Amino acid sequence: MTGPAAIVASQYDFQTHDSTIEKTISFRQAAMERDLGRLHRWLNEPHVLPYWQWNDPLPEFRVTLAEKLEDPHQTLYVGHLDHVPMSYWESYWAADDDLANHYDAKPTDQGIHLLIGVPEFLGHGYAEPLLRSMTDFQFRHDETDRIVTEPDVRNEKVIHVFENCGFEPQREIAMDEKDALLMICERERFEREVLG
Repeated sequence: MTGPAAIVASQYDFQTHDSTIEKTISFRQAAMERDLGRLHRWLNEPHVLPYWQWNDPLPEFRVTLAEKLEDPHQTLYVGHLDHVPMSYWESYWAADDDLANHYDAKPTDQGIHLLIGVPEFLGHGYAEPLLRSMTDFQFRHDETDRIVTEPDVRNEKVIHVFENCGFEPQREIAMDEKDALLMICERERFEREVLG
């Protein structure tokens, strides 16, 4: 499990060893030069396309990625398992996001988006430890007491993963690009029931 033993390693923003999978989980901020090709490839994977719909040609993808990297309301991360890059994460301030139109957002609420980009990492039970670690990382911000997400209502697998990591379904919401399920993770419940 993750928890107090998690550290910040020099090349990563957050790193922890997860005993449930016996692997080191690490997150580092995404960078254009280092990650453009990797993220473009991941966003075009067949298992990702139905939920992300960010399959622009590379020149357009580069422009959008640059905008996201420069957006002060969010931070993009690449997640690693045993130092192998394999997942993409968006951590954002929910009050500055479209999601705030659908619930009573507090200024310190953080939101989360994720995908596992490398198909070989699917089906091995990694999503839950990864999400648990990112949620733990987000709660390192002392003022954050809630983390929110809004997965596509069709994505039952990821909804189940969020539930297992302490996110409680609130209600379905209609967003521009999808019908979503608003889910909220409260710090107290996460620390008590998930980190234990």
